Amino acid sequence: MKSIEIKASTVDEAVKQAIKELDLSIEEVEIEVIEEPSKGFLGIIGGKLARIKATPKDDTITKARKYLENITEKMGIKANVISQESTEYIKMTISGESMGVIIGRRGETLDALQYLTNLVVNRKRQERRRIILDAEDYRERRADTLEKLARRLSEKVKRTGQRVFLEPMNPQERRIIHTALQNDIYVTTLSEGDEPYRKVVIMPRR
Repeated sequence: MKSIEIKASTVDEAVKQAIKELDLSIEEVEIEVIEEPSKGFLGIIGGKLARIKATPKDDTITKARKYLENITEKMGIKANVISQESTEYIKMTISGESMGVIIGRRGETLDALQYLTNLVVNRKRQERRRIILDAEDYRERRADTLEKLARRLSEKVKRTGQRVFLEPMNPQERRIIHTALQNDIYVTTLSEGDEPYRKVVIMPRR
């Protein structure tokens, strides 16, 4: 998506016009003020309008947001999507009503939407961008639950000396378990099985 230049009586007004024309949020646009507005002689003659240049930050974000807005609309859900970019990934957060439907049982619907969004935005891209999808802080709450589960089951392994097999999880959730126990000197973890049934095993450290 190319840059556009907008003129208006104020910079704020020009910015509003730009994001409306680009159909993006302010977080998704880089604004360059080319010229500040000025009043002419006697406040009437020779005045200048504000002029800005608006450039979409990353077409990946635009694709992801538009895809999610489109698919949630087809699900009958009016949702708002905001983005937050880091060097490692782009976090897309969905908000609105019926977020329980978006999240699904144990996050299964959210995971499916995340998988599809990654497919859409990375199609024909040489450099892959990782999209993390969240709603109502589900990822953070789920991570906290998994960390507590990992510590509880590690105590069971230490007590019994037997392996413990967790339920199948996606790569992101398995990584949480591995990270939670990576510094434990009494137990170790590994992943077994094939996707989508790959699971974490907690075992005594030899």
